[in-house]
Amino acid sequence: MASVTSAAVAIPSFTGLKAACATTSRVSSTTAKVAASPVPRLAVKASLKEVGAVVVATAASAMLASNAMALEVLLGADDGSFLFIPANFSVASGEKIVFKNNAAFPHNVVFDEDKVPAGVDAAKISMSEEDLLNGPGETYSVTLTEKGTYTFYCSPHVGAGMKGEVTVN
Repeated sequence: MASVTSAAVAIPSFTGLKAACATTSRVSSTTAKVAASPVPRLAVKASLKEVGAVVVATAASAMLASNAMALEVLLGADDGSFLFIPANFSVASGEKIVFKNNAAFPHNVVFDEDKVPAGVDAAKISMSEEDLLNGPGETYSVTLTEKGTYTFYCSPHVGAGMKGEVTVN
């Protein structure tokens, strides 16, 4: 008497969207060969519209997550004015602030040592007054963790009123 066993259907993977199944036959007797009936193929089908919707939703989630993790502040207005845009804003503790050269450079970002929360070393979070962002798109990033209000300025343009304030919540 011969006994027959067969394998189960493979589970589709994320990268394949189409699964192949394997059937194997095994006979316990060497004198008789019995073939198992093939297992039907299993396929996962999705329309391009459905796949596109998933891709768009994933990209939107990633953009929202990245925006929640960093704030961009422009250095210099498009019209050449010496401004931080925005000049006054709030961030969550631990949120990254990216200062990006926009116009009327060179610029830098210096935190006023007399106008930062107690215990914060303004020199550690500032660019040196000699360091400058000289080209378009150059950036300086800082992450503030101590809650409170911080005042900052651009040392070459502080006389023209290029100052700002951030509140860390």
